[in-house]
Amino acid sequence: MADPGRQSVPLLGCSGLDITIGRVCVTRAFSLDIEAGQCWCVLGRNGAGKTTLLRTLAGLHPPDAGVILLDGQPIDTLKRPHIARRLGVLFQEHQDLFPATVLESVLAGRHPYLHAWQRESPADIERARQALAFVDLSGFEQRPLHTLSGGERRRAGIATLLTQDPALFLLDEPTNHLDLHHRTRLLEALRDHVRGQGKALFMVLHDINLAARLADHLVLLTGDGGAITGTRAQVLTTGNLERLYGHELEQVGTRHGPAWLPT
Repeated sequence: MADPGRQSVPLLGCSGLDITIGRVCVTRAFSLDIEAGQCWCVLGRNGAGKTTLLRTLAGLHPPDAGVILLDGQPIDTLKRPHIARRLGVLFQEHQDLFPATVLESVLAGRHPYLHAWQRESPADIERARQALAFVDLSGFEQRPLHTLSGGERRRAGIATLLTQDPALFLLDEPTNHLDLHHRTRLLEALRDHVRGQGKALFMVLHDINLAARLADHLVLLTGDGGAITGTRAQVLTTGNLERLYGHELEQVGTRHGPAWLPT
């Protein structure tokens, strides 16, 4: 029988994390726990190191100090196929190395689960088709990937992650090239899907108000190694945001909660 007093292990956690990129100190003694069901957003000025933080948490950029735990295990001790089954990363831009159809590209999300030269199963293909429908790309399966618009390509990238089905989605500027509808509805649907599956979402964004609408937890990177971390109510205040961006803001009420406009 499970111990009712036992605490669950975070999907991803870090402690004492020092991160630098070039001359920029991204974090100093940074700690974070990402739990199942949570949606995190990272905000900060250009060059503050938001992408570097995401890449570090994914095990792609070594920290100068500290430890990162995936399912309670040091991430640098785990093999990449295992990490890929638990973490899915959407980068800012995607380089297509080989010609492929949209379906072939999205099916790459199943590769962490396949042995060498093993082909995708009918269940894998159905999973990919469902992911394409989720991002409004049904009927695009046989389109050459290079013929997609920037927004369509971005949605195909999200479909690849859905096909991969990781426990934690790490998205770097997922709104790049997306129109207004997909920027809000698609990301809201993705957040709700992840929550419903007992997974978690961690996104780098530039849009304060989209972060306020989507996230329940936030990280504000100050650009000098500092970070403000906590729940939306704790972190998203006019004072914090004005200090973060060095600009006066006006808070307004909307039916989705508070929003901020530059003055």
